[in-house]
Amino acid sequence: NDKTSNGREDFDGNGQVISDYLIEDATVSRSHRTSSTTLDRSEQDDVFLENEEDLPPGVTLADRHDDAMMRLLAGQLRRDWANEETSMPALERRLKDFEFAQKKRRDKYGNERPWGIIGLYDHLAAMRMDLEWSEDAAWRREHGKPYLSWTDFESTKDDGLNRPFFTYFFLFICTIMMFVSLGANGWKVEPLKENPMIGPSAQTLIELGAKQTFLIVNEGEWYRIFTPMFLHAGLIHYFLNMMALWFIGGAVEKSHGSAATAIITVIPAVGGNILSAIFLPEYISVGASGGIFGLIGACVADIIMNWSLLFSKQVHAKDADTRTSNIKVVIWLVVDIFVNCMVGLTPFVDNFTHLGGMIYGLLCGFSTLERMPLNFFGVNQDYMAQTRNVCIRFGGLIMCILLILLTTLLLAASDGYTTPCSGCRYASCAPFPPFVAEDKKWWYCDDCHQITALPNLNIQTGFYDSLSLTCPDGEVVDIDLLGRQISKEKDIQKKMTGFCRTNCEDVFKRAS
Repeated sequence: NDKTSNGREDFDGNGQVISDYLIEDATVSRSHRTSSTTLDRSEQDDVFLENEEDLPPGVTLADRHDDAMMRLLAGQLRRDWANEETSMPALERRLKDFEFAQKKRRDKYGNERPWGIIGLYDHLAAMRMDLEWSEDAAWRREHGKPYLSWTDFESTKDDGLNRPFFTYFFLFICTIMMFVSLGANGWKVEPLKENPMIGPSAQTLIELGAKQTFLIVNEGEWYRIFTPMFLHAGLIHYFLNMMALWFIGGAVEKSHGSAATAIITVIPAVGGNILSAIFLPEYISVGASGGIFGLIGACVADIIMNWSLLFSKQVHAKDADTRTSNIKVVIWLVVDIFVNCMVGLTPFVDNFTHLGGMIYGLLCGFSTLERMPLNFFGVNQDYMAQTRNVCIRFGGLIMCILLILLTTLLLAASDGYTTPCSGCRYASCAPFPPFVAEDKKWWYCDDCHQITALPNLNIQTGFYDSLSLTCPDGEVVDIDLLGRQISKEKDIQKKMTGFCRTNCEDVFKRAS
């Protein structure tokens, strides 16, 4: 409970806490009151005079005295507002409530907030909670109920069913699967050239449910559009995603509830995996990034829906720095998206899941996130604006369902091998490192990993003389191996991709 300046807690006649907000405003009113409005001491004595035996058990005359004083000061405060040059005292009171809540937050947490997406969610969640407290204060004032202090109101948001249980569950499943994948890989990680995320092999991830279009379409393993969200390419991938999920998912769930958070996490993750399976059938991919980008998309939807409040001169009239901070947060949101897209250029992670998830998250956000009430701040919307908001709210959910149905049909109709857009692979892949020779890069973006070859072994020498290699475009080339002294088939397998890039004119598979 908040404290008064004399260091003790204040209670009303019913034994309930009186908000420091009321005490602070009463003190301000008292300091600015003119002599004509000052209470006469004899009037106070008449008000406070009461037989001690008539009081409820546990309540002293001092308690009753303080309660009456607070009520008189609150009444005087309302009379002072009536004399101000304003025709909307209720609106002015609500704005004062909101400003007070934000002041209490700054006093407790300071003016600094985290950068980027985490900072944005933290800011929106804080703004929404302060608004809820202001609405609660207005309701209590209207019905003559004792105020609930801002500190007590905030503490209730972290108790009981307000905890982010869906986020906890998602983190738990991902953590279990991270250990399972490492165990299935023999408790070892692959070389950085094969998996820069410090994790298991591609084959291990496939066995555990990674997205692979061929298995989805031709083997009927449709569960692979769901399971990748619980798998991660390695420890780096896991820690980055779990940190983002902990902060962003937790903040969203505390503000909007578990059901809304589950929708804007699971639907974007599934939708992003389907898009990845269509446009990148040759790559396997894993990760909760689709769901996390769904949260980012929902964050963008939250900004759009509450734009007028975030950047309102009316709401932030006394705090111009708040509007500037909000603009900085939006800029860092763009930077965060860019950084995550760069991560999507590495193996086993793809940007079609990222960007697809963000689009689905944006649409889901319009339909599931609660808009902060503009009328609380006296911002009235005309009929057209209200109609537009209703259309956006229902349109987002309808668009999500239609897009998932359409993309699922497109995936089912594909052959599981070819992509309708061969150049789209560069949106999710970049040869790396860029500063080394072509035959020494860690990974590539071509189809040479899918080639086949028929080696010719010389029985007399014990070495392979030649190799008939089928290029990704279907052309067959003969490669002379004389003088290379290759005697083991596994040595040929290691060199096949290099032979492809050196000898094939087209290193991309042709669309059928």
